[in-house]
Amino acid sequence: MKLEHIQIQTNNILKTTAYYQDVLELSIIRKNENSVSIQAGNSILKFVENSSFKSIYHFAFNIPENKLDEAIKWCKNKVDLILIEDQNVITNFENWNAQAVYFYDNNGNLLEFIARHDINNSQTTEFNSKSILNISEIGIVNENPLELGNKLIEKYGLNFFSKNTNTEAFAAIGNDEGLLIIVKPNRNWYPTQTPSEKNKTEVRLENNGIFTDLQF
Repeated sequence: MKLEHIQIQTNNILKTTAYYQDVLELSIIRKNENSVSIQAGNSILKFVENSSFKSIYHFAFNIPENKLDEAIKWCKNKVDLILIEDQNVITNFENWNAQAVYFYDNNGNLLEFIARHDINNSQTTEFNSKSILNISEIGIVNENPLELGNKLIEKYGLNFFSKNTNTEAFAAIGNDEGLLIIVKPNRNWYPTQTPSEKNKTEVRLENNGIFTDLQF
């Protein structure tokens, strides 16, 4: 499953555009006074301005499985990586065979670079913004994660993520290429103390050649 297009909100389109263009060095492919579309590898991240919006989102980018250390160095003068424990910024997801680092964008959104070692996507070139391969996760907040997951599976032929232990509080739909991370409201977004909130989110995903537009 691939996340082709994600649409979320920002309360300041100018600052958001500047952050993704100047800090993360991603290409702006469309922009007007109310929205901006950003190329993130094979995915498009679109922000729509809502001046009263005060919440945050969580999403992740896949990076080459052998480039996490280089990504950390690349981030050094750009963003403050979140410390997990013992002054370490790397989280090891043993069940997922993946490692990740976390940071905030200008909106306070929780972003993640994740290197998934079961994907054959290693690169030899030095890490830069073009090493960001795609949007690999988007957080969806729902009162009943398992129930929503089962509805999506039944209606659109999707699957629960086989490496995840799906529960009433946390469920994942998709695979290493793309995941809908479904959590209950007020569950803290790992590794922060920021509780999850339900926010308008639009997702276009591709699964086995079929494109599906979802609104949450």
